[in-house]
Amino acid sequence: MRPVPLLHARIAAFSYHGEDAPALRNLEVDAAPGTLTAVLGGSGSGKSTLGRLLAGWLTGGHSGRFKGSLELGAATGAAAGDSGGPIHFHGTPDDPRINPSLWSEHVGYVPQDAAALLSTVGSTVAEELAFGLENRGMDRRMMHGAVSRAAEEAGLTALLERDPATLSGGELRRLAVACAAITRPRVLVLDEPLGSLDEAGSASVRALLRGLTDSGTAVIVLSQTADQLALTASHWLVLDGGTVTARGRHGELEDSPGLLQSGVVLPARAGTGSGRVHRAADPDPAVLELDRVAFGFPSGRRRKGPGVLAGLSLSVPAGQIVAVTGPNGAGKSTLLRHFNGLLRPDRGTVRIEGADIAGIPTGKVADRVGLLFQHPRDQLFERTALREVLFGLDRKFGPEAGTKARAALDAVGLGDQPEIHPHELPASRQRLLALATVLAREPKLIALDEPTVGLDRHGLEYLDKAIRAAALRGAAVVMVTHELAYARSAAHIVLELRAGALREA
Repeated sequence: MRPVPLLHARIAAFSYHGEDAPALRNLEVDAAPGTLTAVLGGSGSGKSTLGRLLAGWLTGGHSGRFKGSLELGAATGAAAGDSGGPIHFHGTPDDPRINPSLWSEHVGYVPQDAAALLSTVGSTVAEELAFGLENRGMDRRMMHGAVSRAAEEAGLTALLERDPATLSGGELRRLAVACAAITRPRVLVLDEPLGSLDEAGSASVRALLRGLTDSGTAVIVLSQTADQLALTASHWLVLDGGTVTARGRHGELEDSPGLLQSGVVLPARAGTGSGRVHRAADPDPAVLELDRVAFGFPSGRRRKGPGVLAGLSLSVPAGQIVAVTGPNGAGKSTLLRHFNGLLRPDRGTVRIEGADIAGIPTGKVADRVGLLFQHPRDQLFERTALREVLFGLDRKFGPEAGTKARAALDAVGLGDQPEIHPHELPASRQRLLALATVLAREPKLIALDEPTVGLDRHGLEYLDKAIRAAALRGAAVVMVTHELAYARSAAHIVLELRAGALREA
């Protein structure tokens, strides 16, 4: 006999306001106690929309038009404000309303932008973990114990006194997962939970989720990659075009047309680009030179000990692609921010094309250095994709600016969407759009912070081609990534940043 699901969703259709085509259609999702379900799909397949709908972050009427039903078993009445049973939505103004506060007591959620989950009220990691428990009125002594256990499960014990604003992207993701899990929801929905995580962080999250399912929680993972977590799932759903195109155990679906056509990154293909690139026999002159660069954050912003960067040196010639790996919190993003002057070294020298950038305004350095941020929304602010890429481009290329901008959009697969608002794009395509803003300026140095996060197979192909094309025209490329297989296939040299020093990986 099949167990009664803790959450059942029947989605006939969900459409955002102003959109004719539904983002989701004709699908059902069951979350049974103690199970892990993987919902896999490429960019724009509807995974994130599904996650927000299940979590009560999207509702009919306010967010769009929803036809279907949601049911939380015996808890539905408390969350929806009715007498229990399924909550039916008809896409009309008088549809029922979910109480987000009560719903969240039963369904936890971590969005793809993990930082969006955090309260920003807590001044330390410990306070952030305690925030949800305080709202539920937990006894303080029990709360301290719960915070300690959650920190240990997520590998955050050493970070409990850190300000969340100083955490790396991977550390923030682990904190968000721990914040969602600490209240022990009956259902936990996670969007790209392993994104930006190093191997130790990934192992911590997998172990934490295994503990939750062992205790009866239903976990739903949304991912564009059939990663180590997805491979442990008892059931796969493959989304494409907003509907389910395949379902079953992963062993049954590995060669199914629905999976192969979806854009999901499969394990055997996760690290393959166009073939390993080869370093030129006679290197070109250095575009980037770091000479004994040392840097440490002010006291209280980072853990005690040596500086984040401890007198490291690096030379990257024109046409060379360098990948930098290393554990979460090692300082990889900090390193990239030295290239364009967003951060300045305490000691040592940064040179771009032989010129020391000390004292040169960051805006001037940016003419020669293009930086793709780890969170692409941080550098997107215009009303359309084309305007985003065009911004400031005329000052560099004059009448050719429009041609350069459209070529950059074509290079990342967005040439057919020049008028779309950047924030209407899924997160993976926002990353590609941000990449286009960098490529269009044809900088001498391209610095990419976790460029593969959230990209499906098609997105990885666009990234790979764009990086190689930039190197062929003479740009130096430095990318930070936790995807070691991708780094080895895409870069001439792979370096590891650990304990403030770079060494060949």
